Amino acid sequence: MGTKIWMIVFPIAGQSIGTARWVEDSGLDGWAVADTQNLAGDPYSALSLAAHATSRIGLGTGITNATTRHPAVTASAITTVQVESGGRAVLGIGRGDSSLAYIGQKAASLSQFKAYLQQVQGFLGGENVSLDGYSSQMAWVTRTSLPKVPVDVAATGPRVIALGAQLADWVTFSVGAQPDRLRWAIETAQQARLNADLDPAGISLGAYVNVVVHPDRDKARDLGRGWVSSFARFSGMEKGSALESLAPEGRSVIEQVSEQYNMSYHGHQEGEHTSALTNDFIDSFAIAGPPSYCIERLQELINLKLERLVIVGPGRGADRIEIKESMQRFTREVLPFLKR
Repeated sequence: MGTKIWMIVFPIAGQSIGTARWVEDSGLDGWAVADTQNLAGDPYSALSLAAHATSRIGLGTGITNATTRHPAVTASAITTVQVESGGRAVLGIGRGDSSLAYIGQKAASLSQFKAYLQQVQGFLGGENVSLDGYSSQMAWVTRTSLPKVPVDVAATGPRVIALGAQLADWVTFSVGAQPDRLRWAIETAQQARLNADLDPAGISLGAYVNVVVHPDRDKARDLGRGWVSSFARFSGMEKGSALESLAPEGRSVIEQVSEQYNMSYHGHQEGEHTSALTNDFIDSFAIAGPPSYCIERLQELINLKLERLVIVGPGRGADRIEIKESMQRFTREVLPFLKR
């Protein structure tokens, strides 16, 4: 089967069909759309439109959260995408970040996230779900004759990795592009499965990876700064062993980014917090450079036997032509070599 290659592209209202067709025609395996209502259009509307504009690619949220929608509403929305696409939907979910910050709320606690996962899994499976003692069921999802939508937990720290490994169908790590950190994440997930008397092979594992393809290394680094800072900050939000696998200098960069982070410039090139990113940090945490370099680095991650890589490209606010050219370089000059 090989490693599947997905890409995150923000859902822009009015452009969903064109974007989905480009993703499929480019040879990518899936399109992940952000659920961040103050920055982008509605993901489920975009994915439903994409379902009828494509025939092959996976379609998923990248990612939704455990706060802005009731678990029954989330289950209904993603199952609608499942039906419209003929079984290609994935529910990517995390504790919440920009979608909550822009409405003055904080990420769900671990206990809240656990309860939400259990409830949404129950609804997706057509089970009776207890909502503070009230029994609720979404019976129509079992009449679709399609497989249950897989739930994919985006995870950085050991507690969320373990929770996802035990309660979800997929776990996609957000720990950067260093093989050692990803090995740690894989081992953490597998051990959590063993601790719960579950088969370690029964969970699908993947990784979010910041990738910018440009013949000029310095230009590639600059194009990636917006999203690299955001994904680095995720590690800073987790305490303890989430940072222990980083070298001290990398840990220092993440701490600086986290302290200086301005959510008004989430994923944006112009955020002052991006100045904390050193070239050495970008070179280790992300993959930025010419096609041959990107192929070599990505192949190291594929060799870890991850089932998918979700590519995160240039940051918001970068030159639109540069963004387009970087994404085209990836699909034309990098992707074919990863598919061999």
